[in-house]
Amino acid sequence: MSQRETWATRTGFILAAVGSAVGLGNIWRFPFQTSANGGAAFLVVYLAAVLLIGIPVILAEFSIGRRANVDAIKAFRTLDRPSWRFVGAIGILASFWTLSYYSVVGGWVTRYVAGSVTGNALAAPEGYFGAVSAGLPAVLAHAVFIAITIGIVAFGIERGIELATKFMVPSIVVLLIALAVFAATLPGAGEGYAFFLSPDFSVIVEDAATILPAAFGQALFSLSLGFSVMITYASYLGRDDSLFADGLAIAVTNTFVGVLAGLVVMPLLFAQGVPPGEGGAGAVFIAIPTALAELPGGGILGRAIGVVFFAVVFIAALSSAISLLEAVVAYAVDTFGVARAPAAVGLGVAGFLLGIPSALDTAWLDWFDGIGVTLFLPIAVLAVVVFVGWVMGDEAIDELRRGSSLGVGPAWLWSLRTFVLVVVLVVVALNFNDLFLTPETGYYIVPGPLR
Repeated sequence: MSQRETWATRTGFILAAVGSAVGLGNIWRFPFQTSANGGAAFLVVYLAAVLLIGIPVILAEFSIGRRANVDAIKAFRTLDRPSWRFVGAIGILASFWTLSYYSVVGGWVTRYVAGSVTGNALAAPEGYFGAVSAGLPAVLAHAVFIAITIGIVAFGIERGIELATKFMVPSIVVLLIALAVFAATLPGAGEGYAFFLSPDFSVIVEDAATILPAAFGQALFSLSLGFSVMITYASYLGRDDSLFADGLAIAVTNTFVGVLAGLVVMPLLFAQGVPPGEGGAGAVFIAIPTALAELPGGGILGRAIGVVFFAVVFIAALSSAISLLEAVVAYAVDTFGVARAPAAVGLGVAGFLLGIPSALDTAWLDWFDGIGVTLFLPIAVLAVVVFVGWVMGDEAIDELRRGSSLGVGPAWLWSLRTFVLVVVLVVVALNFNDLFLTPETGYYIVPGPLR
């Protein structure tokens, strides 16, 4: 058996993990989730979720991955707990499931980059979104996006994923900062900032049953937790890296980019007069081109900003799609001895096929997203928390202390065993209520197109 791949540098690992986290979850999903759930009220709960749940759980996944040094399912056999392999299996399923519809949205973004260059995306935004978001054009764009993802993953950890994300992540940050400066000059920017940054805490109390699961689900989604991605990425790490410092850097950078995306999107939405909570997943794709089309300069400035904005979204989408496919490919390579390139192609094509319904009808995409974020992710995270907190125990502390002078110890472990466990259980319960008991407002287990 050939030697397992590793990251060439610690920076490469951090950027790859940040790239996984900084994806459509931040730039596409975060703004419309914030808009639909009370603006700054949602932001406050989201930030608390990242701090109190996200960081402890990312460390838990890191401890499993590096200690086992294999894929997310085989890891539990390596740790002498083979009966817990279902934990990794749920995460792998979540990755594959999410990749299928995530690639569809990536296809939209690909079309929007081209449409911003030609000006078509800005000329008739609603018509353009309708044309690219469903049907055969969406299927073809979905195929292009997932083909690019397959190509990068097929090249491996060092020559593919690490090399690509070293370019992608800094590009995302630099371009978003430039866009945020531009957005600050728009009429209505102040109103957008107020909605995004001035919380009304009464909204949190009144709508807790809606805001809490949405914010915690967003925190898990945006940090790539529950997908087995962080277990997989940590499995390629050396023994001397500080997992605590790396996890903190990833969480902080991811959150910074999410807030930065909000500082871009909210002023653009308010400048166009889009009411909070309206527009859903398509708001970014309709309202932003509309706002850009109204900029002075005969449309040239709007096109230029549109190209930059959707290029950022494309890079972010691609960096996350890479990690979702890699989690599944690592399992095939480690468990069945399949060569990386054929595994990437075969699994990527399977993900493409699963995503075809989402490409043909956005109602399917909404359902896939709802089931993934509402069902698979919290269950996978709950399983990780129980395993690391109550089964792995002190072994996890030993792994986190390796290569770190920072004090990660019993306090972290007991936070997993108690507070984090209770919060995740509550989120799972609320999500199950949303899925099974409130079909008129929730995602419901039966897809909308089949009802």
